[in-house]
Amino acid sequence: MTDDRKGTGRGKRTNSFEHALVLPTARVTEEAALAASHLVGMGDKNEVDGAATEAMRELLNTLDIRGTVVIGEGEMDEAPMLYIGETLGQGQYEVDIAVDPVEGTVVTAKGLPNGLAVIALSERGGLMHAPDCYMEKLVVPPPAAGRVHLDWPIEANLSVLAQSLDRDVEDLLITILDRERHESLIQRVREAGARVKLIGDGDVVASLAVGVRGTGVHALMGSGGAPEGVLSAAALKCLGAEIQGRFIAEDDAMRERFRTMGVEEGRVYKTNDLAPGEQIVFSATGITYGELLNGVRRFGGGARTHTLVMGYASRVVRFIDSVHLEDDKARVTIRV
Repeated sequence: MTDDRKGTGRGKRTNSFEHALVLPTARVTEEAALAASHLVGMGDKNEVDGAATEAMRELLNTLDIRGTVVIGEGEMDEAPMLYIGETLGQGQYEVDIAVDPVEGTVVTAKGLPNGLAVIALSERGGLMHAPDCYMEKLVVPPPAAGRVHLDWPIEANLSVLAQSLDRDVEDLLITILDRERHESLIQRVREAGARVKLIGDGDVVASLAVGVRGTGVHALMGSGGAPEGVLSAAALKCLGAEIQGRFIAEDDAMRERFRTMGVEEGRVYKTNDLAPGEQIVFSATGITYGELLNGVRRFGGGARTHTLVMGYASRVVRFIDSVHLEDDKARVTIRV
């Protein structure tokens, strides 16, 4: 597929990287979700995460990549998780990998909504190697991209967001992590007239929901994990939405880590800062049911998965509904 439209430049970036890896990357998150699905509701978040991790690692090592994990689940001594600096695959495409085998390990272990398997791939240097700290975030949909700013008062951003979406502030629904640190933010959003959707975990799926029309949410505000911010940026770049983030240093040790990693405290990082790649593949598969993706639905001898996979350069967003016949003797009637 090529795109010769003038002014975008993106058609020139469409090449074999994404054509070769979009669908295989979807299989990676599908396999992780399938592995984790056997442990949904069993109460052990570590077992859920471990099952998804091993499924991801096994399949990633079969892809035509030479990948390095830049956003993972800790350092090398924390294996068997997919750790920062781990290399995967022995193929031709040199890629950076951002990964969260299970976003929402606690909700998945409890059988609650919005557990996801998530991964993003880019060319080398295409995904920021972010420190494992908190990040103040503002996520808005495509019509408001470039029109808001994290430094502005909350009320000003809500007003601009409403204008961008051709609605009143009272019509807006803002997703915020349900944390004590957000009490003032929640109060100000409500006092401005907007409604608040509180979530327990999962700000990647919450960011995705902002970028996809029809989910009923219009922005994400508040602080969450910085690695999740990079994963969100990869997805939002493909969707034409925007994330703005500011890294939060809670002590001098983290400030020193910022210095060694080239991170500027106080700077507002935007989508292209967090995910500067010209070639980006993002995939997320539902493990438990959510507003954006269905969870894994198991039946005798198999399961059904629901995946969102995107390529930035190829300008394609796919929702993939797959039936997996895991047992050779499985018999299933395929239906919508």
